[in-house]
Formats: sequence, structure tokens, C-alpha cells
Amino acid sequence: MIIQLLGHDFHFELQNICRLFLPQEKLTAVYDETETDGEAVVTARLEKGTAETILSCRLHLQDFDEQLTATLSNAHRDYRDECELILCELLYRLLSRAFSVTQAWGLVTGVRPVKLLRRLMAEQGEDEALRWMRERLLVSEKKLTLCYDTLQVENRLLDLSQPESFSLYVSIPFCPTRCDYCSFVSQTVTRAASLMPTYTENLAKELIYTAAIAKELGLKLETVYFGGGTPTTLSAEQLQFLAETIAQHFDLSTVREYTVEAGRPDTVTAEKLRVLKAAGVSRISINPQTLNDGVLQHIGRQHTVEQFYEAFDLARRCGHTNINTDLIAGLPNDTYDSFVSTMDGILALSPESVTVHTLSMKRAANFNLQKRADYRTANDAARMVAYSTESLPQAGYHPYYLYRQSRTVGNQENVGWAKEGKDGLYNVYIMDETHTILACGAGAVSKLKKPHSEYLERIFNYKFPYEYNHGLQEMLRRKDTVRTFYERIKT
Repeated sequence: MIIQLLGHDFHFELQNICRLFLPQEKLTAVYDETETDGEAVVTARLEKGTAETILSCRLHLQDFDEQLTATLSNAHRDYRDECELILCELLYRLLSRAFSVTQAWGLVTGVRPVKLLRRLMAEQGEDEALRWMRERLLVSEKKLTLCYDTLQVENRLLDLSQPESFSLYVSIPFCPTRCDYCSFVSQTVTRAASLMPTYTENLAKELIYTAAIAKELGLKLETVYFGGGTPTTLSAEQLQFLAETIAQHFDLSTVREYTVEAGRPDTVTAEKLRVLKAAGVSRISINPQTLNDGVLQHIGRQHTVEQFYEAFDLARRCGHTNINTDLIAGLPNDTYDSFVSTMDGILALSPESVTVHTLSMKRAANFNLQKRADYRTANDAARMVAYSTESLPQAGYHPYYLYRQSRTVGNQENVGWAKEGKDGLYNVYIMDETHTILACGAGAVSKLKKPHSEYLERIFNYKFPYEYNHGLQEMLRRKDTVRTFYERIKT
């Protein structure tokens, strides 16, 4: 699809609006009325007169060809932002007509709708912020209620963070196999087994170096999070080595939450679970994604539903009392009835938290959607998400964090649900960008947050384990940026 931008440069948001309806479409922005050779085309035009501006948007897509127009006073206080919003709304309404579908999140394309609502409430007050989301951004009442309810829980959790707070992220970028929907930078154990011993040793060195900087700066550790990848692809001995490294060099006396993703049931053993328990890990994830063996096989996961049940039961018997389970709505070959069965099966286990993701079809994943969105699949995904939103509160769970990704099936969201007092703090802090995250390991990104502001700086580690193993000294050099950042913001 070609997007013709005439009289303006609002390419980013107009492209995002197109992706709500055409998640895999190739989008090309041009700044003139170029020859399209029958290709789908959006023409978004801004014509500024002496007193007012005429904004128009035309959509030509197969046999659909319509145009909408609006006007805006040149004296409008937020002239540029309002022009962009009007053009986005015109395009959204044309795409809605072309596909005979509306988006529950309306014009919201960003990752953090809860953070957007919080900012609007601070600027405009609660009533006006909710009206703006509803009437200008066209968010449905159900999604707005979900967003508002999540915000209320998040606010209580954010109040726990102090200016000197930080969280520690530990990256274990290895998995038993690569799931077909995955776009993370992770390596399968069969391909990367030889890298893992050196990687573990180097990771410990980076952790020690990072701990020294945090201690020097007087930072207070709030949460620890082992992610990946699948951290439990490491052996029990390697997990114990890393946990002991953290315990010896970081002050854990202030830690409110210590999470390890034991995501793949086929990596969970009693020995590993006991090591994590002894290390003070207070929260783990065991993630089935679905309780349908056929769907598991189709998406490239090598475990079975029975293995998930065995791993969950084993974790309980090893003393783990805070377990999260991840599910994905909209998986290929899954059906609404199958998802309902999965959700009901998970609720019967009564985990402390349940995270419901919507399938996001990233370009780096093995799966790929059709260019023209399949709205039968999209509607099924929306029904799945709606069922989770209805059934989880009835079972005693509340939403505690929410984020969205591009190219999700049905343009839905990802929501963390928890029982009272079992909210995943790290998830909230990383999504809200509340405080500094010091991240160690391949693919890790540290986020340095200036207190009482939205200012962030990022430190990127090498992406791949083999790069990381060869470039440890560079990773340590980059960590020195943490010290200079805090020295600079104090002056």
C-alpha cells in the first residue's frame, strides 16, 4: 500500500493506523501523488488556507474508493497535533468502512495505553481524560474500563518505588526449541549448548560489576527478574551459581519480588525448583500457552499438556506458592472453544497470576499472516480475549498491567491478571518505565530513569550469546554509563 502525504509529514501515525487493519501489509510513504499502478493507496492531504485548514483522506483499496474531509481553524491551540489526529481519524473511519469492522482500541496504537490514560488524567482530570479516550480516540467502553481498572491497581504498585529504586534483569537467551511465533533473540539449546558454560561465567562477571556500581551509587534493589529465552534451560548448578553470585554481591534485603521464568514445562525439574526456592525466588512462571496438544505441536513447542500439569504440580510440591501461567489467544489452529477449555483448565489449578497474551505476528517469527487481514481469525481472537476478561475477575483475579503490541491478531492486548497481593511488580515497573532497570546478559537493555521525570537513557548489550561471550569487556565498559548518568542527573 502507498500512503501519499500531501502538505504534511504525519507518516508514522498514519502507517500505524493502517497496520491496525493490515498488519502485514508493506507500507510505502511518498510525498507526492505518484503513479500507483493499481496498488492500494491512501491519499492524506492537508491544505492550509488563510483562516482554516482543509484535511482530507481518500482510500482506494480493491473495489473500495471513498474520501472523507474535515476542517480546522488555523488558530487552534494545538494545531499540529490536532491536524494529525483528524487525519488519523479520517483514515481509521475509511478503513473501518472498507473492512466492515471497528477496532476496540480505536485510534490507540501505542504500547502503553495505561500510561497514556495516566498522563491525560494528570493533564486534564479524570472525567475529561476518559471522555478524550472515548470520543477522540474512539476506545470502546469495555477496553476503557479495563484500562482504567488496571491503572487503579498500577498506581498502588508504583507508589512503592522510590527515587533510588532499581530493578535487576538477568537475560538467559536460550530455549529448548524456537516457537514459531517467537521473535525474541534466543538460541536453541541444541545449537548453543557449547556457548552456555562461558556465557554463564561472563554473565556472573557482568552481574558483579553491575552490583558494585549500584552499591557505589546507593541504589535500592526492588525486584529481580530472570527472563529470556527460558532461564530453566540452564542446569541446576548454573542456576545456583548465578543465584549465589547475585546474593553475594547485591543487597537483597530490600527486594520485594524475585522472579524466574521457568517458562517451558519440559525444562522444569525438582532439582531446579529446589535451587530456586533455596535462593529466595518468590515467583515463577510455568507457561503452557494452550492446553491443546495439537496446537502446541503446530506452534513448535515440544512439550505436552501433561508435562505442563506435571511441572505445575511439581512446583507446588517444591514449595512454590506464587506461580504465573502464560496463555496466548489467537494461536494458529486454536478455536474459541479450545481456548475456553484452556482457560477453564488453568483456573481449576488456581495459579496466583495468569497473563493472557494476544498472538503478535512479528516479521522475525516463522509464522506469517496473510497480507489482507483474516477477520474470521481476528474475531475469534477477540472472543477469546473477551472470555478471559469475563472469567478471570469472576475467579478472583484483577488486571495489574496491560500493554499492546503491533500486528496482534484482532488488535487486542496483553494483560497480567493476579490474585490480591500477587501482582508481578517487575512487569509493572518495566512497562510503566517507573525506575531504572539494570539489565545483564545478551540482548539485555538497561533503562536509566531520571526520577520525577520521563527522561530515559538506554544501554544496549550485544544481542547474541556468541557476541556477548567475545565482547564482555565492552559490556562492562558500557555499564560505566550508569555511574556517569547518576552523577550527571545529581548536578
